[in-house]
Amino acid sequence: MEFARISDAVRELAFEPTLPPDEALDKYYAPDYTHRADGNVLDRAAFAEMVAGMRARIARGTVTVLDELRDGSTYAERHVYDVTMTDGTELHREIYFFAEYAPDGRFRSVHETGIDVP
Repeated sequence: MEFARISDAVRELAFEPTLPPDEALDKYYAPDYTHRADGNVLDRAAFAEMVAGMRARIARGTVTVLDELRDGSTYAERHVYDVTMTDGTELHREIYFFAEYAPDGRFRSVHETGIDVP
């Protein structure tokens, strides 16, 4: 079984999309997916809406994995992303990402937080 990696999901969903949004979501996220970011909880439908809005506003971006590990159904990763928005705004963030896998290797739940970096 192949396990999802968040860097691959971010590239597919936002920075280098090759699949329609629904197919990309199905590839990386289980049907019962929940997303918790900085205290905000989204179910999969709300997460899909957020991704669609984000995809429309991002002109380009890169993600660099700093640390990554998996132990059974538990996954942790730290990455930095650099994004240029369609309005020219630039974002530079370091993200701390903790997840649980569904039995099929897709993400079932995610907890993440991040900080702006220079």
